[in-house]
Amino acid sequence: MARSTSVQLSGNRRTALSLCTRASRRVEAREFYRNSLATLNEASMPYLVGGAYALARYLGVARHTKDLDIFVRESDLQPVLSVLAKAGYRTDITFPHWLGKAFCGKELVDVIHSSGNGVVVVDDEWFEQSVPDEVLGVPVRLCPAEEMIWSKAFIMERERFDGGDVLHLILARANVLDWNRLLRRFGPHYRVLLAHLVLFGFTYPSDRDLIPSWVMNRLLGALGQEQSDDVPRVRVCQGTLLSRAQFLVDIEQWGYEDARLAPSVRMTPQHIAQWTDAISEDIRIYDDVYPRDGAARRDR
Repeated sequence: MARSTSVQLSGNRRTALSLCTRASRRVEAREFYRNSLATLNEASMPYLVGGAYALARYLGVARHTKDLDIFVRESDLQPVLSVLAKAGYRTDITFPHWLGKAFCGKELVDVIHSSGNGVVVVDDEWFEQSVPDEVLGVPVRLCPAEEMIWSKAFIMERERFDGGDVLHLILARANVLDWNRLLRRFGPHYRVLLAHLVLFGFTYPSDRDLIPSWVMNRLLGALGQEQSDDVPRVRVCQGTLLSRAQFLVDIEQWGYEDARLAPSVRMTPQHIAQWTDAISEDIRIYDDVYPRDGAARRDR
């Protein structure tokens, strides 16, 4: 019995130490985030807060986050990182086409000026439509809900799918969303928005009337028109705008052109190569799933 009690106490001690360590890290992270925001304010740097903190404001539901997401214009990326570096934090431009970072030990702040697929660019309108608020006691401006929907709608990775955030934002904000701006933001990628709105009706059948009927009619009308148009002769895979890993086989083995190389997308072959090289091995589509001598089946 004594041995059993001793082991149990040791286990409790380890648990307590683990909890204290995690709590300490959360405190350190909050101080890092708070100091970063205050430092940027003192330097009059233009930025917006997004991610979990903005979601908490729009949804009224807080969730733990491993980092702080701030959004800037591309022209402000280096100045913002320089201010944070002068404050004593390590910084780098992790992916030039969309992301920089500031580090304090294991904690980090993401400094975002576009999206991983090169489609969702932070521009002046983000700031014009931003919402004043307070994060960790610091006055800030939040990313508009419309632009959050726009950016999150394209994240459909094997390891991360932001569709839940999109649907929750629509549920919470449908009555005040600028639907015209949202439609304009998606533009030629309107099918992505339509897909999420169809899923919204599936997820919340009793709330599907939150989506204005004219929005659905416009999107379905565009879909109907496109269905009657001639099929494009060039074989392009737009799946790479949704996932950097899951559609590599289409580009590398099946002869499709990469939609990320279109003039409207702000990615170069070098950007794509760097973004692809960063995919961890455990989320790649392996050759034993799609053999390199295999071809995509196209039954007609």
